[in-house]
Amino acid sequence: MTNETTEPVADPGEVLLIDKPLGWTSFAVVKKLKWAAQYKKIGHAGTLDPLATGLLICCTGKMTKQIESYQAAEKEYTGTFVLGKTTPSVDLETPFDAEYPIEHITAQILESARQALTGAISQTPPIFSAVKVDGKRAYELARSGQEAEIKSKIITVSTFEIDQSRFPELDFRIVCSKGTYIRSLVRDFGVRCQSGAYLKSLRRTRIGDFNVADAVSLEQFVETHRPGSTLYEPRIRPL
Repeated sequence: MTNETTEPVADPGEVLLIDKPLGWTSFAVVKKLKWAAQYKKIGHAGTLDPLATGLLICCTGKMTKQIESYQAAEKEYTGTFVLGKTTPSVDLETPFDAEYPIEHITAQILESARQALTGAISQTPPIFSAVKVDGKRAYELARSGQEAEIKSKIITVSTFEIDQSRFPELDFRIVCSKGTYIRSLVRDFGVRCQSGAYLKSLRRTRIGDFNVADAVSLEQFVETHRPGSTLYEPRIRPL
């Protein structure tokens, strides 16, 4: 007779590719995934605003050690911004606060603004952002009516394409480095056009080699993890 002890197997973890739904915070998505699959450890690799949709990478178990490397990866976004109006949050989370002329804006002005915001540029995050100011999130200060001084930083926009065919609505595709705020690009684009602008829609389509086409919806994930379901196939990617 032999005495054998079985060591507990450590959770190798998964990389989950989720297509974040409109209106959800990234934190709320992570909380829902944790509840649905009973994960002990889970985190996401890069926040998406509540009004943005698209690729949210979530890591579980030991794969949470890879979160920083995914956060540092190049990102791709598509969406639409509109010239002539502004909001405090630079998107539709807050009401319009001002209107600006657009009659003077020519194709040449649009192209000049696009070129100026392409490459390595200095960018100041929007006041409605998760940047910390004196230990508090900037959006917390903004929502309480307080002002905050946010430092600018150098980011890289390697691709900035715009479609002018529906002016003053401009459809875009942007490829950028870690830490880029699309709302800041939209805000600065409006200023460079001697007008104003707000972000109407935003979708993250790629993070590094991960594409939103390979993601599952939050609804699909929850459905496949309900008791008795045999539909679930782990979305695991090798290192």
